[in-house]
This record gives sequence, structure tokens and C-alpha cells, in this order.
Amino acid sequence: MTEPVIRPARPDDAAALAALGRQTFVDTFVEGFGIPYPADDLAAFLDKSFSVETLQTKLAEPGAAWWVADRDGEILGFANTGPNTLPHPDAHSGDVELRRLYISRDAQGLGLGTKLLKLALEWMEANTDGPLWIGVWSGNEKARKLYAAYGFEKAGEYDYPVGAWNDHEFILRRG
Repeated sequence: MTEPVIRPARPDDAAALAALGRQTFVDTFVEGFGIPYPADDLAAFLDKSFSVETLQTKLAEPGAAWWVADRDGEILGFANTGPNTLPHPDAHSGDVELRRLYISRDAQGLGLGTKLLKLALEWMEANTDGPLWIGVWSGNEKARKLYAAYGFEKAGEYDYPVGAWNDHEFILRRG
């Protein structure tokens, strides 16, 4: 088995990103953290957030950047950055956000998350003069500790809709 390669995402990655995003969300938040999303809400969220069409649109979004960890044509993880969408009063239109950092359950522990995070942060720093932003589920201590190690601090809170269900999220900021 060859070593995974980090590369920019391509339009033809949309189907693989959609499948990986769906599975990683379920693995992490439903199975891992045990969040009891109502089935209809979870299905609506997954269909909206991780359809192939949605990913095709997001891959082409102006001002956004995507990277994948690819091993022999299999996408093991991805990072996505783009214009900030977090609801914070200090956020400005030129600020950027780390939107997603997903690693498949089978690929965790290979260092891919750290590699993707570093690449995303370098891109973010190069593409804004403002602070960097991340939204993270309030119960994800591991992610919060990781982001704190890179200088992110809690700057606010908000509700992130998963269908009609709301996850309590923290807004992190650096700079």
C-alpha cells in the first residue's frame, strides 16, 4: 500500500467527498459521540450537506480551497476552507474559516489530520489579513485541544442546525 498523498481536490472528487463526508459525520457524531439526532433530521442534513451536487457547487465556490488525502485513488480525508460563515459580531467579509476537517475512521492515526490542518492554516493565513475562524461542536474535546495547540481560542457560541436539531457549537478564533 502506498503512502497517502495530500493534493488539491478536483471536481471529479465530488462523489468521493460526498460519501466520505456522510460516513465520517455519522461515525463521529452519531456513533462516536452518541448524539441522538432524530432520523429525519439526520437524513435531511446529510442529504443537504453531502450530496454530490452540493459538493460540486462547494468545490467551485470562489474563495474556497479544498485538499484531500488520497491513497491510490481512495480519499481518506479532506479539509475545506473558505470565506467565514460563522455568526460572530467581529467577523468580517474578508475573514476565512476552516469549515471541515474530516478523516475517515480507518485512516485516523496516520497523521493526515495534522497535515491537512497545517496546509489549511497556511492557506488561510495567506488569504486574509483578519483572524482565522473555526466552528467546533462543543462536546468535541479532542478537536478543541488540537485547535488550541494552534493558537485558537473560544470567541463565541452558536447553534448549528442538523435538520431541525441544533448542535451547540463553539466559535474559535486565532488572530
